[in-house]
Amino acid sequence: MRVSIISTSDVHGYVRADDFRRPLLNDGLGLTRAATVIAALQERASHGEAVVTIENGDFIQGSPLTNYVEKQAPEATGIYQQLADAVGYDVRVFGNHEFNYGRDYLERVMADTPQLLNANVLDAETHQPFIGKPYAVFERAGVKIGVIGLLTKYVAKWEQADNIRGLLFADPVEVAQNYIAELRPQVDVLVIAYHGGFAEDLQTGDPLERLTSENQGYQLLHLPGVDALITGHQHRMIAEVADGVPTTQPGYRADNVGLITLDLDEQQTVVGREASLIKTADAAERADIVALIEPLQSQTNQWLDTAVGTVGDNMRITDHFAARLHSHPFIELVNRVQMDATQTTIANTALFNDEVRGLANDVTLRDIMTNYIYPNTLVVEALTGQDIKDALEVNGRYFAVAADGTLTVNPLFIEPKVQHYNYDIWSGIDYTFDFSRPAGDRVTAVSYQGQPLDMAATYEVAMNNYRAGGAGNFTMFSTDKIVREVQLETAELIGDYIMAHPEIHIAQPTNITAVGFQN
Repeated sequence: MRVSIISTSDVHGYVRADDFRRPLLNDGLGLTRAATVIAALQERASHGEAVVTIENGDFIQGSPLTNYVEKQAPEATGIYQQLADAVGYDVRVFGNHEFNYGRDYLERVMADTPQLLNANVLDAETHQPFIGKPYAVFERAGVKIGVIGLLTKYVAKWEQADNIRGLLFADPVEVAQNYIAELRPQVDVLVIAYHGGFAEDLQTGDPLERLTSENQGYQLLHLPGVDALITGHQHRMIAEVADGVPTTQPGYRADNVGLITLDLDEQQTVVGREASLIKTADAAERADIVALIEPLQSQTNQWLDTAVGTVGDNMRITDHFAARLHSHPFIELVNRVQMDATQTTIANTALFNDEVRGLANDVTLRDIMTNYIYPNTLVVEALTGQDIKDALEVNGRYFAVAADGTLTVNPLFIEPKVQHYNYDIWSGIDYTFDFSRPAGDRVTAVSYQGQPLDMAATYEVAMNNYRAGGAGNFTMFSTDKIVREVQLETAELIGDYIMAHPEIHIAQPTNITAVGFQN
């Protein structure tokens, strides 16, 4: 007997084969393509195989379409369940971004989801799953398959307090151990669906990143009684068998489908196991799902083409490396928006990924929302000069000097997961990096309003709510340093700022000096 476990993860609302960018367009993705692959794999069930299909989180947030539904068409939230039913998912789990629009929205969208498995997001008073159930058992082709649904507990570190009020994010490893003990005697095959990833090398156990308990896949993989592990969150492409347990992580925006196959003997014991990923780019879009989403897709595109204003002709980003090293007018614009909205004079932001292309002179909502892709809000923290310098030292680790003396990106920010979003560019201060010096001791000068930064003085700094919790190894930032917040999404604030400033012209910033490498 063969058991097939099919999964997607981190679809992020990219249903059609369309990333919404114009004129640059990536169409090698989308749930409509993944659904075609999944349907072909589900055909195995008609040949006597046992098949279970899993949607592994971050499904209802992350694209202009999901933003449109949340802001402009709240009556349309039922589309997510309709899509899940059309694809034929047996299981759905929470992703961390499911909480970005707030608990009330999440409950409205998913409280009645019959496929929802949630073992470790608990009501803080009852310590029971606040919605969903911890696990499910499926009997397919005479095989009993148990699935436990888990989410990274690090949501509590990132998310705005009101969005997760009354919720407890229990440790997924501890929770899994308890449910494995309960479930294992009832099933032939036990699967964990975990919206989280790996902080260690799957084969050696060597750390790949700072061990923070954000990504506990390695620990889950080695729990006795687990036959297969589905992961996500990191947007990595993983298909491996480690210590006898197959695991997958199928990328981002439905660009891959994960497939685990388990072969069972007559005693229903697993005797063979494989893990693979199937790229979706060459699959046709499934016509019924195209028809289901097309009305909302069209409405979203009309909304995105709303004109906002003009910003000048120098905000296109063509060299992302140079933009991060020297800053850029587009980055300066975002920081000015943050400072204006928070009434501060210092701010930081990141150039999130290399798909960010900046702005043409004529700006639409599409341009803003495909450049500033996260639903971040703004926070002001009271930081000492030493805190600011320490944060700059974290940023200084982003670059490395290659053997030929040229500057490059530190491989730790590329592998195993691309993390450009964890390098911040600052406005309102002048600072110097000397990359000939060791990481952690590269900031040789910092000044504010023409004077050296006072290490003991306190300064108000604007940043996004994700960074304010210390995410990205910025341990000098913390919620107890927050002095005020602006509960509007940054993308909305950018649009408002452009409309309020019809004569924007931002020159190339000159506040960053970088030395100690071969140009």
